[in-house]
Amino acid sequence: MTRVLLSLAVLAIFLLCLYGMWRGWRNRQRRQADLPGFPPAPADTGATVLETTGVYVGTTLGDDWQDRVAVGDVGHRAEAVLRLTERGLLVEREGASPLWIPAERVEGARTARGLAGKVMTADGLLVVRWQLGDRVLDTGFRGDDKDVYEQWVRALGGDR
Repeated sequence: MTRVLLSLAVLAIFLLCLYGMWRGWRNRQRRQADLPGFPPAPADTGATVLETTGVYVGTTLGDDWQDRVAVGDVGHRAEAVLRLTERGLLVEREGASPLWIPAERVEGARTARGLAGKVMTADGLLVVRWQLGDRVLDTGFRGDDKDVYEQWVRALGGDR
């Protein structure tokens, strides 16, 4: 009988934790409801300048590397292809909608150790800073080949 009660207690704590995480995510979505809509990817993105594969880590608000954007499916990590084109930056994510960042909205790029709860070794992430309406966002990408980060930072104008 003691084992059954202990198992039920552990299950109850686990379910309580899941409920807390769900409520936190919903509250974050509510707080971020004032974000303007993300721009849709155009039919013609232009010629590809740079391309790499890896994982889309997430998008955060401004300088708070842990304040993940939870609106829509932008907050979900996914395997992705990062493509810099003549007209902007396209993040094609598996199982999620593509994320399009028009070239005129890009403010720069840098390498970072962490973003959106993902912590890596030094310079493990490529982070692109951009404008969405009057808000500044950081979008993080962990590339399969980190040796190309320097090219990306140069091509995106570095930290301006």
